Formats: sequence, C-alpha cells, structure tokens
Amino acid sequence: MTDNFFDIVAARFPADADTSFIELESGRRYSYGDLMEISGRYARLLTGLGVAKGDRVAVQVEKSPEAVFLYLACLRAGAAYLPLNTAYTKAEVGYFLGDAEPKVFVCTPASEAALAETARAAGVGALLTLGGDGDGSLAERAAGLDPAFDTVPCAADDLAAILYTSGTTGRSKGAMLSHRNLSSNAATLHRIWGFRPDDVLLHALPIFHTHGLFVATNCVLMNGSGMLFLPRFDADAVFRLLPRATVMMGVPTFYTRLLADPRLTPAAAAHMRLFISGSAPLLADTHREFRERTGHAILERYGMTETGMLTSNPLDGDRIPGTVGFPLPKVSVRVADEKTGEPVPDGDVGVLEVKGPNVFSGYWRMPEKTAQEIRPGGWFITGDVGRIDARGYVHIIGRAKDLVISGGFNVYPKEVETVIDAIDGVVESAVIGIPHPDFGEAVMAVVLKRPRRAGGTVDEAAVIGACKEQLANFKVPKAVAFVDELPRNAMGKVQKALLRETYKDRFGR
Repeated sequence: MTDNFFDIVAARFPADADTSFIELESGRRYSYGDLMEISGRYARLLTGLGVAKGDRVAVQVEKSPEAVFLYLACLRAGAAYLPLNTAYTKAEVGYFLGDAEPKVFVCTPASEAALAETARAAGVGALLTLGGDGDGSLAERAAGLDPAFDTVPCAADDLAAILYTSGTTGRSKGAMLSHRNLSSNAATLHRIWGFRPDDVLLHALPIFHTHGLFVATNCVLMNGSGMLFLPRFDADAVFRLLPRATVMMGVPTFYTRLLADPRLTPAAAAHMRLFISGSAPLLADTHREFRERTGHAILERYGMTETGMLTSNPLDGDRIPGTVGFPLPKVSVRVADEKTGEPVPDGDVGVLEVKGPNVFSGYWRMPEKTAQEIRPGGWFITGDVGRIDARGYVHIIGRAKDLVISGGFNVYPKEVETVIDAIDGVVESAVIGIPHPDFGEAVMAVVLKRPRRAGGTVDEAAVIGACKEQLANFKVPKAVAFVDELPRNAMGKVQKALLRETYKDRFGR
C-alpha cells in the first residue's frame, strides 16, 4: 500500500460493501460498494482525459454524493483536488483557473454556458458538468466505464489538494495539502474524538471547505461508517435526523439557530454522542446555553485551511467555553512575538504558530509568500493572536490580520474594499467584522464618500449592489455606514479597532 490517502482510508472500509456510506434526506442510500464503483469510473474518466499524477482538477458544483465520489476519484487518480466555493463569481473562478491551470474543470450544468469561455481562456483541457442530482456530462461519460481502477501510488508528501484562501492584500493563495496532511489529521481526529463503529455523522456542512470535506467527510471515511447527508443546514431536517445520528459537526451559526428553536430539548439530543463546532469562534454564552438546554457540552476545536485541525477541547475532560482546547497529538503550538518570532513567556499574548504533520507545504506558485509565513524551522504563522493558559488550553484573543469570519467563511477586507473604492462617489472604505448573533461576525463597510457637491450620491444600496455583482454573497456587507472621516493613527493607517468598537452593537447582542 502507498501513502495515497485513498489507500489509507480504503483499508478501513467495512468488509460488507453494502454498508451505508451516504444517506440522503429522501432516503436514497449509497453504499461503500457504490463509493468504490462510482469513484473508480470517475477516476478512469479523468485519466482518459489526460489527467496524470499531480495534475489539478478544479470543481465548482453543488453538494451531492457524486461530488464526494469525484473528490475520491481525484485522489485515486493521483490528481490534486481543487474545490471552489459555489458562491464564487465568474471573475473569481477565472482567476483560480488561470492560476492553478487545471487539466479538468467540473461545474454545474446550469453554469456551463457562462463558464465555458472562462475555462477556454485559462487553457483548461476539458470542461465537464455535474449537477446536484448526479446528472451532467461527468456522470454520463463515466457511466459505461470499467469501475475497476488501481489507485495511483503516491508518496506522503505528494500533492493531494489545493484550497484557495484569500490574502489581506493581493490575490487569493492556493494552500497545497499533501496526502500526509490529510491522513495525519483524519487519523488523529478519528482517535481523539472517539469514533465508534456504529457512529453516524449528521453532515450539513458545505464540502468545498476544509471543515465539511477534510474534517467531517474524512473522519467518516477513516471510520468506515455512514453519514446523513443534507444539502445545507435546515433546522427542520436536523431535528428530524438527530434521533438517528450520533455526531454532528457545525459552525457556530448552526448552534445559534438550534438554540432559537423551542424543539431543542434534552430529548431531541438524547441519541447524540457528540456535538463539535469550528470554522469560527463559538461564543461562551452559546456554549453554556446549549449545555443547559441539552445536557451536551459542545466540543470546540481550532483549525485553518493551511493546517487542518491543530487544537481541540478534550472528549473526556473539561470543555471550557471560550477556549479551543489543547494542541493535537504530534502537533506543536506556540505563542510568539509577532515581530521577532521568539516565543513569549508562558501565559503571555502573542501570535499563534504551529508545526506538525498537518501543516501544508506552502502556497501554490508563491515561494515568497510561503517564506513569509513558514519560518525556517517549519513553524507556520497563523496570524491569530492568542495565549496558552497554565492548564495548556489555547485561547484565541483575536487576529493579527483583519480577517473576518462570517458564518464560517473567511472574508478578507482588502478584497471587499477594492470593489467599494471603485464605486463612483466613494473616496475610501474600511471593511470590518462586527458581532452578529447568527453569523458570529458580519461584514460591515464604513465608507467615506465625496461631498454631495462633488457628486457624492452613493448610498447603501449602491455599495451592496456593486459588491453583489463582483463578490460571493458571504463577502457582501450586511451593513454600510457613511462617515465624514475615517479614524487614523499617526502613520495615516485607518484604525479599524476603533471602528469595530464604534459599531460593535450594530446588530445587538
């Protein structure tokens, strides 16, 4: 057996190929036998289209079992899987295709006409489609192929996936993840979260994101068990399925929405073994209220696109509200001085840095950026500010960079500001994240516009409209404020901390 992540999880698949892997809300089931056959056909199609080891396959499709099988097919073919958020616009997709130069691009049937020229301009070799119901040219062309496929051998450090993560300045960066990154993280999480043979995961997360794909799905694969697969979070569906599930992974928004529902009771959660939260900070109040309502203490963990998971509250032990727990086994986390990189005294605040088999190899075709963010000793600078207390629990204090995490998705202010600053009538903008009861943080734009006599007619609708045209919906400001001047320090830098304080109660508690 090689170090290909697919080989590693396949060795743990159940002996009975009829064991359920994915069950849809409709009741339709896909077994582990289906997984092997469909992913084998897809892998054969990809290699027939010229996909070789190390080639990229870009995918922007709706969540479906077939999309999971496509991910596994890429691993089996030795290709690098490149999932793209379904909310990305044509312009954003064009950048990713041009930068990654994938051999194959898979999109939805509905977006094929709009993206065909974009794919051609980027030099993509083949364009296929895959719909939410498993329809499209990918499935059609793979249908008659031999499902038997020998997985391409891969070394631990070979490229398995590229996930794009935006930067506070400049273009998005492609984080290169190896087979070792995926396998080490999945094996560790499977172990420390106590997965059992009869566990059933309630999966309501997107699968273009680390959380839904490399944490949730990979843990199920490592466990050789099944999951109840929802296209998106829906409270009614979650309450229907909780009695059949044992584990649920979600972003804080999931839990605030469940708390807002009177159906959340100890009885509703009686069959559950574990609730896990990540992708954004979980408010201590949410943690306490959920425990009071259900008897379950949510297990909060901490991770990043570049590192997978790096800390977790314990399965057995105190899950302390407001902390993200301990570093994972074989993963080292330290607190360093942002400027010097030297570790700070125990208990002091600094920038969190991480080192271990989970840490990515670097940014795609950005050696300078890689060198800036991975120290010579292998420590990756997370950009998050935190401290480690006397018991070893990691506390996230804030972010050294101005990243906004809204509903579990990363929003980088510079990208939004660039769109707003180009609007006629805008002098300058500052984009910040402010507390929001549902999304954790909401994107807000504070705009300095030209005086009315100089054509200053821009309003909130114009700002939001321009953003909606050019950006994914989760990046669009949920509020816009207009000011006569932006607060600045002596160097002329906008003081976003003051803006966050000024508007922190915009959406109430």
